Amino acid sequence: MAKIENHKYSIDEAFRECFYIIPDYQREYVWTDKEVHQLLEDINDEIDTSSIKEYFIGTILVSPTNQKNHYEVIDGQQRLTTFFLVLCALKNLFRAEPQETTISGLISTSYTDANGDTKTSLKLEPRYENAGELMNKIVDLNAEPNKTRNAIQAAGITFFGSLENLLNAYATIYRYLNENYEDKNKLKKYWGYLANNVVFIQISTDISSALKIFETINERGVGLNPMDLLKNLLFTHVKTEEFIKLKDEWKKITKPLEKQKEKPLRFLRYFLMANYKIENDRKDATVREDEIYDWFIDKKNAALCDYSSKPFEFVRKIIRNVENYLAFAAGKGNDGQDNLFMDNLRRLCGGAFSLHYVLLLSASTLPKPLFDHFVKQLESFLFYYIFTKTPTKELERNFSMWADELRTISEITDSLVQKQKLNEFLKEHFAKNMQDKNGELADDLKRYTLNSMQQYRTRYLLAKLTQHVEMAYKGLSVPGSLQDYTVLEIEHILPNNPEPELRADFIKKNPGKEYDTYKTRLGNLTLLEKPINIVASNDFFKNKCAEYKKCKYYLTSSIPELTTVGNNSSINRMNSKLEAFTDWNAGTIEKRQGLLINLASDIWKIEEIEVQ
Repeated sequence: MAKIENHKYSIDEAFRECFYIIPDYQREYVWTDKEVHQLLEDINDEIDTSSIKEYFIGTILVSPTNQKNHYEVIDGQQRLTTFFLVLCALKNLFRAEPQETTISGLISTSYTDANGDTKTSLKLEPRYENAGELMNKIVDLNAEPNKTRNAIQAAGITFFGSLENLLNAYATIYRYLNENYEDKNKLKKYWGYLANNVVFIQISTDISSALKIFETINERGVGLNPMDLLKNLLFTHVKTEEFIKLKDEWKKITKPLEKQKEKPLRFLRYFLMANYKIENDRKDATVREDEIYDWFIDKKNAALCDYSSKPFEFVRKIIRNVENYLAFAAGKGNDGQDNLFMDNLRRLCGGAFSLHYVLLLSASTLPKPLFDHFVKQLESFLFYYIFTKTPTKELERNFSMWADELRTISEITDSLVQKQKLNEFLKEHFAKNMQDKNGELADDLKRYTLNSMQQYRTRYLLAKLTQHVEMAYKGLSVPGSLQDYTVLEIEHILPNNPEPELRADFIKKNPGKEYDTYKTRLGNLTLLEKPINIVASNDFFKNKCAEYKKCKYYLTSSIPELTTVGNNSSINRMNSKLEAFTDWNAGTIEKRQGLLINLASDIWKIEEIEVQ
């Protein structure tokens, strides 16, 4: 390892003597208001306790560049960047005071480069996307936060993610100082303590050694998350001249996830379980978020990933998984195109359930027809588990182990064998587990009300029931999008806001039955076009029937009257599973709920793919 130099710096000394560069391959600024505020509070507490005692903020790891006093920051940029923003806020708050000139020299200054030319630059220069431009703008504007934000927006500088964090941090710092040090003498005391008493140890060595030290410091995830640590780990396995190439590839992982506001660690966890056999002492075949980095550096797993000899190939594998992950989240299939079955899955799962991405990622290389069939069956399987409110923990181990089987099936080259194996998988894992839950699902649906689950899931349930009946009514065999159904109004047949006489009538005719319970039951709910729903209003059932008949969807229009066509038509076959009602009471609501439960068993079921 190369020579390592240590030097203790105060904030004043550091920004007076050094130029700090945040290389674009390093982690961007991620501190939120919480971390920034905590740092400011810690310093404030030290000032109140003593104006002499030093406040040590840890170590900063840097690597010298070929320019004198210029250092690339390997570890500690969150703290350095925050202190730089503190300097920017102090400069504005010390307007027309002697301190303004002093602080200006710590923010930017001139130096002589190797060619003898005079250069002027910021003392801290972030080089990740647009950050340098944004930081220069903050310095040049020298304004309070709102004016700064407005000016940056007017300048057309795109900011989100880490750049938004920078602006928010500047605003947090400015407000904190303005509110706690409004008196100039108190502000001067703060500045004096910050400049001279806040200190850190700067460790300086060559880039390769610095990265190794960085890995050692953070091998247990101290201060960094596994995604950051994994990136650093990969940098230790490429040549210095390949840093930019690796950095550009890595952005194809982080930027799309950041843009779609997806959690990187959740993705990374699912990536592991979808792509590798997971073994641990717990024997549960899962990886927790705090175990991700330890999993990667385990010798056996490192060999499995082979990132040391093929780092770029490994990164490209992650990129492909990110692309699939985001496509699936957007309702697209494994060909990147809009996918009916994936859209249904998205409507069922919403943002509350995501574990199924483990299976989707592991099955992503299946031929499109097989993948689509798999997704359709997965929807049925998840319906059973979601609508019985089965804890996710119960599925984690299974999904991780099933992913191993799906990867094996995906690699089969004989199409007939591949179909047979997929059918065996669906029968053994999906169908068998659903059969075990039949009774539990029936009980839960029997008690189902509008308040049982999130409304989007109730809409999904009613939409699938309505679509199923509609397909039979029209003699269709291929379903279309649920979109037309999910935008319909949820109609309470027994009104949600009844007139007093209607409520009194129900209570009189249904002794012992609570109106407010029955009005939200599944059997009392149906989908209706908004204009018809407005007219139907809160009227008695017999007066609503005329409006229900106008509905274009048979599940609703059949409530007051069934339509008979021919002797053995699809309509008549569906009529055998429906019933028309002349009165609406607790008993009919319970009966209709039972009819809908029976329909559900026809919809959410496992079907084998045809083997030819």
